[in-house]
Amino acid sequence: MKVFETKLRVRYAETDRMGYCYYGNFAAFFEVARVEALRSLGFTYKVLEDEGVVLPVLEYQIKYFKPAYYDEELRIETKIEEVKGARIYFSYTTFNEANEALNKATTTLVFVDYETKRPMNPPKDLLEVLSQAADNIS
Repeated sequence: MKVFETKLRVRYAETDRMGYCYYGNFAAFFEVARVEALRSLGFTYKVLEDEGVVLPVLEYQIKYFKPAYYDEELRIETKIEEVKGARIYFSYTTFNEANEALNKATTTLVFVDYETKRPMNPPKDLLEVLSQAADNIS
């Protein structure tokens, strides 16, 4: 299974009164990591959307271990765990500059036909690309 790495820095606006990166920001950070993982495989969300395929999040789970702080560079390791039918499963681990795990998360997204708003199987060309990264595609 391929591991994709994305780096980003915690901006001041993303912190709370305690100086911690606000917990809700991690959903957006993981979106960046997902988009960049697909881009590194040569596929973009824009291409999918232009083809009439959207990917809403069905499920999001996260467990926090330590906080992230303002101006800290974070490294997010992203894996495409599985593609099963209309669903794609991602996992994430966020590390700080000291290489300490800050959290672990998963998301499940669904391939949806933009016109009908119904779940659909992923496009075949995308499945071929995903087979380079995921161990389990069905």
